[in-house]
Amino acid sequence: MAEQSTQSIEIDAAPGDIMAVIGDLPAYPEWAKGVRETEVLDTDDEGRAREVRFTLDSGPVKDVYTLAYDWADDGLSVSWHLVKGQMQKSQEGRYLLDPLGDGRTKVTYTLSVELSLPMIGLLRRKAEKMIMDTALKELKRRVEGRS
Repeated sequence: MAEQSTQSIEIDAAPGDIMAVIGDLPAYPEWAKGVRETEVLDTDDEGRAREVRFTLDSGPVKDVYTLAYDWADDGLSVSWHLVKGQMQKSQEGRYLLDPLGDGRTKVTYTLSVELSLPMIGLLRRKAEKMIMDTALKELKRRVEGRS
């Protein structure tokens, strides 16, 4: 696996409220920058997405890819990996939620992406950090806007 990038943000919400937004994959096009379409292909016994196809269109970056999700029983983390992609050879990611008390939660996002096209490690890590920064800020805005 390629090197991972990690970033965190504090959100004024309980872990369950945050995980509800993370788990509502069909709604991602409404708030996740660049995500044009999502299609849940498979769900687990609890109705959580197990496999999802994404259509991404973020300016010069366009891709269709499928991710497989693994939801933690404690409701505090979800991880995923690439099943199939056009521009990506691999993707592994994880959201980890850490309750801080007083209705606040620290959300840590870990991501590793390997593209089919060769990319210098420094540029790849910079792109991952930009993706994570945007994703965490949009997640925070979406969760806190629902309260």
